[in-house]
Amino acid sequence: MHIQHTFHSTVRQGTKKPKVHPYKNNLSVLSMIMDGFIIVGTLLLVAYLHDAVINKQISLIVLGAVTTFFVFTTFKHLYRSWRTEPIHMEAWYACQAWFGAAAVVALVLYINDSSPPPPKGVVVTWFLFVPLVIVASRYSGRYLLRFARTHGFNAKKLAIVGSNDLAVHVAERVLNNPWMGFRIVGFYDDKKTGTVKLQSTQHMKVKSCDDLVASASQGEIDLIYIACPHMSSSKCQSLVGRLGNSTASVYLVSDRRTLRNKHQGNIDKQLIRGTPLRCCKMDLAGITALSVYETPFLGTDSWIKRAEDIALSTIALTLLALPMAIIALAIKWTSPGPALFKQRRYGLDGKEFTVWKFRSMTVCEDGNEIKQAQKDDARVTPLGAFLRRSSLDELPQLINVLQGTMSIVGPRPHAVAHNEYYRKLIGGYMLRHKVKPGLTGLAQVNGCRGETDTTEKMEKRIKHDLDYIRNWSLWLDIKIVMNTVIIVLKQENAY
Repeated sequence: MHIQHTFHSTVRQGTKKPKVHPYKNNLSVLSMIMDGFIIVGTLLLVAYLHDAVINKQISLIVLGAVTTFFVFTTFKHLYRSWRTEPIHMEAWYACQAWFGAAAVVALVLYINDSSPPPPKGVVVTWFLFVPLVIVASRYSGRYLLRFARTHGFNAKKLAIVGSNDLAVHVAERVLNNPWMGFRIVGFYDDKKTGTVKLQSTQHMKVKSCDDLVASASQGEIDLIYIACPHMSSSKCQSLVGRLGNSTASVYLVSDRRTLRNKHQGNIDKQLIRGTPLRCCKMDLAGITALSVYETPFLGTDSWIKRAEDIALSTIALTLLALPMAIIALAIKWTSPGPALFKQRRYGLDGKEFTVWKFRSMTVCEDGNEIKQAQKDDARVTPLGAFLRRSSLDELPQLINVLQGTMSIVGPRPHAVAHNEYYRKLIGGYMLRHKVKPGLTGLAQVNGCRGETDTTEKMEKRIKHDLDYIRNWSLWLDIKIVMNTVIIVLKQENAY
């Protein structure tokens, strides 16, 4: 009952089509850094070979070229994941961006005649040499990645929903291009049993969608492609809703041969418009797939988020080191037991980690059943009551943030026992684990703090968590941190 309610209420809230983001990964950031070094390094090498002096004018030229190049790469969406796309397309986009930047620099040099121009030989050689080096770096980098992925490194476990021509077409692309780094775990279709025959003469057993949901919920699948045009809208929505009980990324595959099919189009519009997470577009060697469930922290966004966490946690730990030491001594003095309390929680992708807190109770529970703290709870110590009301008991989690198991802002981590209980009751519950848990979050600054003695209270918290993932931005994180200081510490419902 709760599963259907939460998923479909989320779908109804999507009143407008969300922005489609290009799929990124961390390698795109490294590629961006490498391109900057190539542009600067190539100029230094060319200047050295021409015995030219690197003066202020040349420094300004290279700075302008790098900046303009990155502007053009933004238009071309160059820094996205090229995991499934051809290398020649990536190299051509990079060359286009450089040709645009070179044209702008040449135009500025032609117009600006107030100072002696730099040696033409240096500039021309630089203009011609940069794209060669960029293309060479792209091909060599892709070769290394393909070699690693072909040999099983950085591989993702892929499940395909459907057993029709489109599903087989997707599987063939994956099998024929092992450098993509996908390992097919199976086909899943309720309308067909038996096996699917592939061109490679390989046969794969078709399992039910119930098997898919079970495997995904157990963390055995990383990525799911729904390539089943014949599936009805209601059944597709139901399947997507059930997959919300996992941390798997879910994508809808568009069949270009049936783009005019209203049935397929309606499914795409309803699911993409109602998605509780960001919408990304992935190209699978010419086949387009749009995400239903995906993390917002891909590529540069993940680096920005991590930089934010490192900076804020380092500053906070530096400023709060002495107060935290005093709190630890006070805990040891006022009640028997350790100063720090450790408990298992679910983190990114539903993986367990150990969270740190100042002990505020006479017990340190971490079993299969954990009773939530209640008002006037006898287990809470007098000092612990103050620490919990002021949220000072959460300060050791700054260490978790610095370690990388948590973030400053994100869905609050729940005890493993509570996770296993609520994931059975609330649809989309596990989607909150598509990002790292946080010290504070959108739910907390909107009053969803303290005991969740009813399922409705937890549903409200989960709704805010999914809204945060859908709408994440650096500015949203800053506002949540500011509101945490202003609002959360004044609330009365933490005990």
